[in-house]
Amino acid sequence: MHNYKHLEQNRKSLRNNSTSAEAFLWKHLSKKQLEGRKFRRQHSIENYIGDFFCPSECIIIELDGETHNNPVVQEKDEIRDEFLKT
Repeated sequence: MHNYKHLEQNRKSLRNNSTSAEAFLWKHLSKKQLEGRKFRRQHSIENYIGDFFCPSECIIIELDGETHNNPVVQEKDEIRDEFLKT
């Protein structure tokens, strides 16, 4: 359910090509800087890849940039969000 092998290259690509907002947030989440909580970057659950994931709190943080200002992408985002809420 977590980090399927077939998404490994996608996760690596997203980590290596992060947005400036993702890079900024990662500086503050990495190395357990947020109250000792461990976060992972580009963590997949089923076939969805979240930007940041905290396993101890079951929190997923998704930073949606300019590419998400498209009605088709927004519809897919809503489906993803509903799935991840479960």
